[in-house]
This record gives sequence, structure tokens and C-alpha cells, in this order.
Amino acid sequence: MNRTKISVLLSLCLLLALAPAQAQTKRAINFDDLISMHRVGDPQLSPDGKWVAYTVATPDKAANRTVRNVWLVPTAGGEARQLTRSGRDMMARWSPDGSKIAFLSSRDGGMQIYLIALEGGEATKLTSISTGADNVQWSPDGKMLAFTSSVYPDCKDDACNAKRDADAEKSKVKARIYDRLLYRHWSDWWDYKRSHLFVVGVDGANPRDLTSGADYDTPPVQRGGAESIAWSPDSKELCYTAVTDKVEATSTNGDLFVVPAAGGDSKRITSATGFDGNPVYSPDGKSIAYRSQLRAGYEADRWRLMLYDRASGKHTNLTENFDRSAESYAWSPDSRMLYFNAEDRGFVNIFSMAPTAGSDPKPILKDSYHAEFVLSDDGKTLVFSRQSMAMPAELFTSNADGTGVRQLTKHNAAKLAQLDMNKAEHIWFDAADGVKIHAMLLRPPAFDAAKKYPLLVICHGGPQTQFSDAWSYRWNPQMFAAPGYVVLMVNRRGSTGFGQKFADDINADWGGKAYQDVMKGVDYALAKYPFIDGTRMAAAGGSYGGYMINWMASQSKGRFKALISHAGVYNFESEYGATEELWFPEWDYRGTPWNDPGKNYEKFSPNKFAAEFGKYKTPTLVITGELDFRVPYTQSLEFYTALQRQGVPSKLLIYPDEGHWILKPQNSELWYKTFLDWLATYLK
Repeated sequence: MNRTKISVLLSLCLLLALAPAQAQTKRAINFDDLISMHRVGDPQLSPDGKWVAYTVATPDKAANRTVRNVWLVPTAGGEARQLTRSGRDMMARWSPDGSKIAFLSSRDGGMQIYLIALEGGEATKLTSISTGADNVQWSPDGKMLAFTSSVYPDCKDDACNAKRDADAEKSKVKARIYDRLLYRHWSDWWDYKRSHLFVVGVDGANPRDLTSGADYDTPPVQRGGAESIAWSPDSKELCYTAVTDKVEATSTNGDLFVVPAAGGDSKRITSATGFDGNPVYSPDGKSIAYRSQLRAGYEADRWRLMLYDRASGKHTNLTENFDRSAESYAWSPDSRMLYFNAEDRGFVNIFSMAPTAGSDPKPILKDSYHAEFVLSDDGKTLVFSRQSMAMPAELFTSNADGTGVRQLTKHNAAKLAQLDMNKAEHIWFDAADGVKIHAMLLRPPAFDAAKKYPLLVICHGGPQTQFSDAWSYRWNPQMFAAPGYVVLMVNRRGSTGFGQKFADDINADWGGKAYQDVMKGVDYALAKYPFIDGTRMAAAGGSYGGYMINWMASQSKGRFKALISHAGVYNFESEYGATEELWFPEWDYRGTPWNDPGKNYEKFSPNKFAAEFGKYKTPTLVITGELDFRVPYTQSLEFYTALQRQGVPSKLLIYPDEGHWILKPQNSELWYKTFLDWLATYLK
């Protein structure tokens, strides 16, 4: 045998010897791994299609905040490079000629618009408006930028707004006075301002308020963002979304308006009783695509993709026969095709369709989670984010028909290579009434089918959302599986992505079919997977999922060893009087507490069952934030008090500086530690 062959054989033997050791170096994920992951999003293609600008957000645990910067990656493949470095930059938008990028930054205090060249270098500050800037968009001719800013409606200029803010800051009196509903939202009290639509030239001088004096917000504070605003192709007009109903807390109505970019009166172009929003002009300027919910008062009605003919004023429903909700969308450059994404059975797929009524949407990227996408100006290339339960979002590209998929960014590849994480297993089972129910099961790291593992059942919120095969930072299934638990996630009745009737089945039935679906899912998992230990089970959930835990406390008859309730509704009547979006309980409970002919405020309210089935008995951890205005923290206090007074082992974790979600890195670390410690106490 010659020397070369001997060398090759020795190398192969060495590799084989090292392979088991290398495999064993993978380990379970921990909090430091999770919090150090780079969060990739908001992809934007350059006009020539050669570059993608995007935002990378990375939590800084020591500073207890998230660092955000703009990055670039070539669509042909290659190394990504960081374009900005202040740690406070986001929402990059290309100029139409591709020579520079506008972005938002709070590097000098309040959020303002900055410009930076493609080559990098120092960014220049474009706006200095005292009330800050948000939702930046270039005009197609490159001469102006649109943005939004929250101003006092009766102020005529920035000096007035600046003085009003300064006076409020100096005042020793911090009391608030209100005479209307929707006086607070999520985690913020209304500060008497309205988000108005502005335009500014590329020189940054004299921003103009196009909705001056308007006593409404664009984008709507309840349900809007940058997608609520669009430029016409000729740069002469903008279309925006606004809620103009007097009692905003009870209305899900929203309409589209158009306004001349040079200034003038706004014109309403939709008048349906549901929500109309997210306008996108066709490249030929003839149409505006938008999405609409047709049922008034119902925020979970599916989003139809609509078309407005600018010449005739005609509205066409494009997706009435498509039983999914259109999310974001884009036109092909010849205006003959629309691309959109939609939730579908645990995934978010991308579809294409002709912009005509009755056209059949065709899935071009499916069976994965594609939350964001953008189409190149020549219509040949898609850039999109893709993620799974085993991989945080990264950017990919493909041909416009979905072929030729390639990964562009790998910000988390080195970290992921160290971690032992399983993919989600998609399963289906029959509900008590025969309806097919989807669920996902996640096995723990270093899984051994010969062993027995405790089961953790996670209940999702909404109630009209879905469990997706996607990465999560606030409720990360890999973190829950890491200590050695099997994790079960059931897309019970009320989940989106399974058709409108399936989502509607939870209306006025919060503790009915949805609860039965979850319990049926537990039964199915126990029967199917012999490695699950049915004597060691726990359940946890947040928001509506927290409600489900509160409901389980009285209904599950001690089946679980431990429960964890985060921001869960406990008392329907008191929650109604303290929450902000009143359309939600008025639809889901079918009225108000004083007008409740169906007794829905009693039928499924957990507090009414505190003494049922021999009172509460399951050890329960209760978590809440004092700034949660959606499910006010007093709901958790009521539940915790009932547990304590009935002698149930229980613990309360309450954050004075968090709302519905726990967002600050150090607070999140305590959340996961307390959560997992509670499980370990009762499942190990």
C-alpha cells in the first residue's frame, strides 16, 4: 500500500473516531443561548436587485435592552456586512435610485430619519421634528419621504408641539383627564396626541402635515404600522388607513383615504363596516390592492384581498373563495400578478394569483414559516424570511415561482451548531365531535425512546391565533424541552390558519370545544407516544392561553401536577371594565356584562368555578405585568388570591415595568428561571 493511501485511511479513521465525540458536544439550549440569538427581519431589496437591506436586533442582557442595526447582504450570495453601528437603527428603505438608504434611528434621543450611502460611512440626519418620526417611505420619484409623527391635533406647527411637551414635562401634576374610550392601549396611556401623516423633501426642510387637525391616527393605534401608508406610482398621492369612529374602543371599522402629496383634503375611498387597510398601488397606477375584514366588530374575521379601481371606484373581492387570511402582499412589475402570504395549518405560505375575482391562489413557497417577503423590481426574485421551531429567522431568496431557494444570511449558524434541538413533529387527531385537530410535539434533547418523559402542554393565546412551526423568544418550546420535557402544542378550536369556521368555533365558547380539543390532544399523545409519562404532566399558557390555564384549574380535576398562568383572563366581568379594546369581549362574549342574555359572562368565567370539583388543588404559578392594559394585572391578582385563600401551593411573579409580554432581557431571564423552576419542583 502506498504512502498516499495510508494517509487517506488514517484521516478517515481519525474522522470516524472523532464523529461520536463531536456529536456528543451538542447540548441543550439555555437562556444565554436564547438571548444571544440575532433577530433578523424587515428585508428590503435594492432597486437593481443586487442587495438586501435588513435589520438585525440582538438583546444586550447587561444593558437590559435590544441593540438594532442595519445590515446588507448581496442577493447573489456572499458575506453580509453591517451598515450602521449606533445600536438604535431600524426600518431601512432604499431610495428609488439605489444610491442611499433612509432609516429610523434614536441615536440622538427621539426617533428621526437618517440617510446613509450604500458604501456606508457617516449617516446624515434628515429630520429634527420634536415629536419624532416613524414609518418612513420614499416617494417613487425620490424627491420626498413620507413619515408619521404623533402630534397635538390643534397644534399648527412643531414649535407648538415642542412647547406643549415641555410644559407637560415641567408640570408637577401628572394626572390624566379623559372623556372618551380608548384612553390607553397595550402598555401606553393616551397622551392627547394623534399620529399624523407627513411628507418632507430630501433636504429635510419644513415637513408638512397632510392630516393637519385630524382627530384620528394614521396608522391606527389599534391595528396598524408602516403597511398602512402607500405612495401612488406618480408620487402625487398617498393612501392611508384611519379609524374615524367616535368610540374607537368598540369599533373594528377602518377605512382607506387618499390625500394629495402637495396637501389638500383627504378623500375616503372605502366605506364598509369592517376594517380596510394596508393599501398597495399597482405599478401601472390603475388599482390599489388592500385587505378587508367584512364583519363589523370582529377582529378575527379573515382578511380578504381586495382591489380598488381608481378610475371607476369599483371594489373587487379577490379571495372570497380562499379560506385563509391574506397578510402582506406585493405586485408584479407588470401589474398582472399579486403575491401574498397567509397562515396555513401551522405554517405561513407564500401564494401568487392573478388580480381577478375567482382567481385561484397558487402556493409557491409552502410548508415553512415565511413571515416577510419582498419582490424585486424586475419581478424575477423573491427575498423572504424563513424560520422553524428549530431555527430563528434568516433571509432566503428564490425565483419568483418559488424555485431555486437559497439561504442568504446565517447570523445564528455558529450558535445553532452547538445546540441539540429537535424539529417539531406535526400530528393530527380527531376532536370529540370528529373535527380534525392539528398539533405539534417537540421531543427533548438527547432523546431516548426507551425512557419516560414528563409532558408539558402549552396553550396559545389570541384566542384567534395559531401555533406555528416558528421560532419564539417569549415562549420558546426548545427552552421548555431542554430540561427533559416533551412539549405538546395543540391548535385547538379558535386557531387561525384552518379556515374561518374553525376560528369562529371559539366565539362565546371559550371554555367549551377549545378546552376539549386540548384534553383530547393530551389523550392522543399519551396513547401514541409510550415515552410520555402520563403521571407527570403540566400545562402553561399566556393571554387566552392563561385563561385556559385558569379554566383548567377548576375543570381538569387534578390531572396536571402543575399549572402556569401568564396574563390570563380570570373574571369576565371585571376584565371587561378594565381592558381597552372593548370590541373584543363584546364580540366573544356576545354583549356587555349588563346586557348578557346568553349568560356568557358567567358560563365560562373561571372565577365562577373557584369552588367546583372540590375547589382548586393544582399548584399554580401566576405571572403578570402591571403595564398590561389588555388583560389588566388585577385579573392575575384575583386568581392568585383565590389560590392562596384555598390553600393551593402557588406563587405570584409580577413585573412593575412590563406589559402583556415580558420584553426586557433581564426580566425575561427571571421569567424563564421561575417558569422552569416551577416545573422542576412538580415534574422531576
